[in-house]
Amino acid sequence: MKIQQIAGGAAMAFGLLTLLSGGKALFGTADMGAVVPFVLWFNFVASFAYVVGGLLLWRGHRFALPVALAILFATAIVFAAFGLRVASGGAYEMRTVGAMALRTGFWAVMAWTAWKTMTKQSST
Repeated sequence: MKIQQIAGGAAMAFGLLTLLSGGKALFGTADMGAVVPFVLWFNFVASFAYVVGGLLLWRGHRFALPVALAILFATAIVFAAFGLRVASGGAYEMRTVGAMALRTGFWAVMAWTAWKTMTKQSST
């Protein structure tokens, strides 16, 4: 199994887990504490892109890198907006900080993997 397939499988699993947890938080009855709605909605919607990005990476498709970069940059922008909210005194959960750091780092690794896959394919 190639590294791109491992990474793609991880991205698809990450997307499905995000979809489940985000759906539960948005549509469930559990009290999630001081959630930040725009972060929660972004992560839920982005979970679909995670699955698509993972599938593209799995297959070594040429759009794997642009999709991974789009997810990475969108996540970083939402993380920055979340940071501004926190800095201005808005309520939040500390787990959101960790989750957004994890998502940003994860998609940085996925983008790097897609880039390495593309550069390897173009040199052969």
